[in-house]
Amino acid sequence: MFLKVGKHYKCEICGKILTNCKLSLHKWTHTGEKEFKCEICGKDFSAKAYLIVHERSHTGEKPYHCEICGKTFSAKAYLPLHKRTHTGEKPYHCEICGKPFSAKSGLMAHKRTHTGEKPHHCEICGKTFSRIGNLTRHKHTHTGEKPYKCDDCGKAFSYQSDLRYHEGVHSKPYDCEICGKSYAVKSSLTVHKRTHTGEKPYHCEVCGKKCPSSGSLLRHKRVHTGEKRHRCEICGKAFPEKYILTIHKRIHTGETPFHCEVCGKEFSDKGSLRVHKRIHTGEKPHCCEICGQTFSQNGPLTRHKRTHTGEKPYTCEICGKEFSHKNTLREHTRIHFGEKQYSCDICGKSFVCRGYLSKHKRKIHDGEKT
Repeated sequence: MFLKVGKHYKCEICGKILTNCKLSLHKWTHTGEKEFKCEICGKDFSAKAYLIVHERSHTGEKPYHCEICGKTFSAKAYLPLHKRTHTGEKPYHCEICGKPFSAKSGLMAHKRTHTGEKPHHCEICGKTFSRIGNLTRHKHTHTGEKPYKCDDCGKAFSYQSDLRYHEGVHSKPYDCEICGKSYAVKSSLTVHKRTHTGEKPYHCEVCGKKCPSSGSLLRHKRVHTGEKRHRCEICGKAFPEKYILTIHKRIHTGETPFHCEVCGKEFSDKGSLRVHKRIHTGEKPHCCEICGQTFSQNGPLTRHKRTHTGEKPYTCEICGKEFSHKNTLREHTRIHFGEKQYSCDICGKSFVCRGYLSKHKRKIHDGEKT
């Protein structure tokens, strides 16, 4: 398959010139053959170097360490990439949008967001991916494999990212210098800081919406695609994210695992507890950059901004009237259908919206005129 040309070798199939150490890896690109097998788990590899690195996942050996922070790695190639987290160096740039990357592989994967290319496909379900790492992680959903284990408590995970987040239970070394909140991984701290700065570097090419992280952009895009992969086996309702399904299931089970240590109130999800705590602390981390008014949640801030911009994104499909708030549109729609779900507890009279009921009580029962 290879012809010796001086100190190098020429591939007879594609003509590429290679060094001796890269022959096995290149051969795999044509044949798909993986001749190096792990004796512990049976996993196959196209090159001996990959097998050696893989074997360290069983032995725990990490011979390469960063002299700045002491973090250790199983492969030498990971070390220079890691060092760029200290130096901030990002030598690879996308020629389409200009976004910089610390690794060439990150740039190559990013380019596929422009081209839409997804060359890696799952042979079990046919789903395609832009990165081979995403495909590998996806396969764990079929096999149930959990190769990532916590050194502190032994809990196993299908995804390395899940393990990193879990490790934060034991240690959160990254602190926000603005509010003091701590995180297990540096990337989470970076995304968190954007709640203070208002930075939203990721934007949707369909509607232009800006998002603070690539993950939130990915979740937002499902609004356009209508993709809902996670279905509740109790009621059949489908959701775009697994964690939303997990929270939804607590409606059926009544489970409220999150408790406020101040007042004892219980919640079905961690996010609701976090927002609730601001009632006690008075914290309002979301600030309007136009007038300076602060809010405890991002949603009210978004709605408030419309008082400045005049934006009315919600339109009545029956009469075309526009509204700045979704709830106002919902109440308006009841006028067309004659639906009156708000009843006066004094006289029993019904109204289409809560505002009309409040007005009725003031005028009729309290004797106040509006």
